[in-house]
Amino acid sequence: MFNKIIKRGARKVPKSDADALRPSSAAASAASSVPTVNHSSRSVGPAAPAPAAGAAGPTAASASIELSLPLFRDVPVPERQSLFLRKLQICSIVFDFSDSASLRHAREKEAKRQTLIELVDFVQSASARLSEPVQEELIRMVSSNVFRPLPPQAHENADSAGGSSADEDDEPYLDPSWPHLQLVYELLLRYVLSPDTDTKVAKRYVDHSFVLRLLDLFDTEDPREREYLKTILHRIYGKFMVHRPFIRKSINNIFYRFIFETERHAGIGELLEILGSIINGFALPMKEEHKLFLVRALIPLHKPKSVTLYHQQLSYCITQFVEKDYKLADTVIRGLLKYWPVTNCGKEVLFLGELEEVLEATQAAEFQKCMVPLFKQIGRCLNSSHFQVAERALFLWNNDHIVGLIAQNRNVIFPIIFDSLERNIQSHWNQAVHGLTANVKKMFLEMDTELFEECQQQYIEKEAKAKSLEEQREMAWRRLEAVVAAKSEPEDMVY
Repeated sequence: MFNKIIKRGARKVPKSDADALRPSSAAASAASSVPTVNHSSRSVGPAAPAPAAGAAGPTAASASIELSLPLFRDVPVPERQSLFLRKLQICSIVFDFSDSASLRHAREKEAKRQTLIELVDFVQSASARLSEPVQEELIRMVSSNVFRPLPPQAHENADSAGGSSADEDDEPYLDPSWPHLQLVYELLLRYVLSPDTDTKVAKRYVDHSFVLRLLDLFDTEDPREREYLKTILHRIYGKFMVHRPFIRKSINNIFYRFIFETERHAGIGELLEILGSIINGFALPMKEEHKLFLVRALIPLHKPKSVTLYHQQLSYCITQFVEKDYKLADTVIRGLLKYWPVTNCGKEVLFLGELEEVLEATQAAEFQKCMVPLFKQIGRCLNSSHFQVAERALFLWNNDHIVGLIAQNRNVIFPIIFDSLERNIQSHWNQAVHGLTANVKKMFLEMDTELFEECQQQYIEKEAKAKSLEEQREMAWRRLEAVVAAKSEPEDMVY
């Protein structure tokens, strides 16, 4: 079929021939070879039918691209749609960019790259509305290029070698076929953004299956590809209103699998960035569906060990919910307390930062519902032997809104937090923590002198009682030791 297309060259294509260029079921079955990708171990669904650049026929055809097919500016306007269609079919050829094949088909690869650039320019120029057969072929070409098995992730290689998982600071994987992939993604993005793209027609090809396979590609380790995917999916969400519930549900399912099964996914941060924009556009009053998403997906995302990789985006989404509906503050704060880290100090510092952002958007009524368990946890953070945790907890008192909430509920909060402050003053090893603790104590004293003195008196009595109990315990042990020693003396005597 490709040789037939190339032989036509720049001849004017009759209407009957243009119709014949539409992909048929026979042609689709003939071109059913899988695109070639090196070291494939992860699948993103069935690969789209596409010719592979390995056989002599397709390679010879691709070598003639720049020689036989004219540029768009060299043909009359009525013929550009059919030329565009032929160029799309040529670009469906997928090349092998693996190390062993990097030098093969260099001329053909460059010819395809130049053709893709021309296609992008044509769509971006909006010189003509794409016909329905052209749109169908465009999506088929995109599918054949981007929907492919992904290479194994670093942790898979480490596990297969019997070693530990790769360091998070390692260089990210960069797909060698990016020179082509980038242009294919750019073409898809321009098609979605084009004002001439009619969603009623385009939704037949950019359907649920296409969107789902795009979402599967977010697990690629190439950050450049994830960035394009993020932009494209966000634009699809904005333009195709019919797909919005499906996209939200599919992202939900990715999160559920990540949280409760694998705890491994490269694109959680990018998906959260899309959701941050989506949440910002939620209408009020908020639907129950969105509140369930917060409780069942977003809050549990604090659980995985890799939360540090996407915490910034997650914190933004959580804060957006509270700013949209202040009544969710209690739910969010209790959710944070539920997943609060016990031994991971780095995560604890992140949680404290997120907690401050949530408290800034919290109203007094919601604050009162959760302040007791909240400040018990903050008290434990104040006494942390890791100085960054204690320091970050003390920084909460630098926030005027939080100090205002504390002042309104000081009769409850002071007694909870006072013991932790005193223990820091007496025994914490870090001087910076000492200084910040003294400032907080001074703030309490200025806020309510009488309550401060009452708490101090209670602390002194509590310490005295604890000391008395310790002395009684020691005396009891001494008496037991004396009794044991007295009973063992006759057995030690020698007759």
